[in-house]
Amino acid sequence: MTRIRFQQSLDDLKEKLLVMAGLAEQQIQRAIESYRVRDLSICDLVDRSEQAINRMERDIDQVALDLLAMEQPMAIDLRFILAVIKINSDIERVGDAAKSISDRVRTIESMGTIELPVDIPRMSALASDMVRRSLQAFIEANAELARSVLSMDDAVDSMNRAAHGALSALMAAESHHAPQALTALMICRSLERVADHATNIAEDVIFWVQGADVRHQGSVNAGQV
Repeated sequence: MTRIRFQQSLDDLKEKLLVMAGLAEQQIQRAIESYRVRDLSICDLVDRSEQAINRMERDIDQVALDLLAMEQPMAIDLRFILAVIKINSDIERVGDAAKSISDRVRTIESMGTIELPVDIPRMSALASDMVRRSLQAFIEANAELARSVLSMDDAVDSMNRAAHGALSALMAAESHHAPQALTALMICRSLERVADHATNIAEDVIFWVQGADVRHQGSVNAGQV
């Protein structure tokens, strides 16, 4: 494979990943909308798209592994392919989180709607923004934008802790509302996982662009390669 063809293969791989990422982002938006309006037809859309995401994940992994086997790329190209494989897995798990939220909506569809002490749409918006920023960092090969995503994760964690405290207190005080509160608690947990996956994607972008492994670290200074 010539260098030009190899670069085209990398570009095609990137495009496949971004198509899958766009679908996963849409999944989160649909899942939260289904929670907000209690519309099971939206849950059906989430179910169908989740199957498509799974197929895309398998296809992207195979293309990436084929490139590794055939080309034995070095340096930044090798890091790019490895990052794609890892990002691919995190995007698929974002889709899984959306499916989990949709499944929770199905369980509460017959329950009475009550006012809960948690702003799930706001938490969803923040987690979705993290996914969007991490993918934009991937598109632009922008390590600084990726680093900005890492700093957002604490806010989602804080919201999840606050929701856990408030909803646990509600369940203790008003046990008849426990099913709705527990469902909201599990949805918050799914959104926290979405934020975690966005953080992973951002870390993989930094690894690709700068060769720096920033997992489990507050910050790492690394030079451009």
